[in-house]
Amino acid sequence: MTALKLRIVPNARRNEISGEYGDAVKVKVAAPAVDGKANAALLEYIAQKLGVPPRTVTLFHGEKSRDKLVSIEGMDGEEAKRKLLTARRE
Repeated sequence: MTALKLRIVPNARRNEISGEYGDAVKVKVAAPAVDGKANAALLEYIAQKLGVPPRTVTLFHGEKSRDKLVSIEGMDGEEAKRKLLTARRE
């Protein structure tokens, strides 16, 4: 399993991929960082942008941190990063 590194900004105006943050992808989510709402919104948004079912995107590190690691079943972390950064420009 390979991981996709994400840097999260909760309470944003809207969900969006905002570029790179070091070796991570910076993602803004509209949901607040309360009761796991931002994490749930993040996973759903990443699945939508990658065109995969939400159940294939799993948060496995950083539940209470802005720096998170997620895995996407059947997709390499570098491939996912490239797709997210490409989707940002569309």
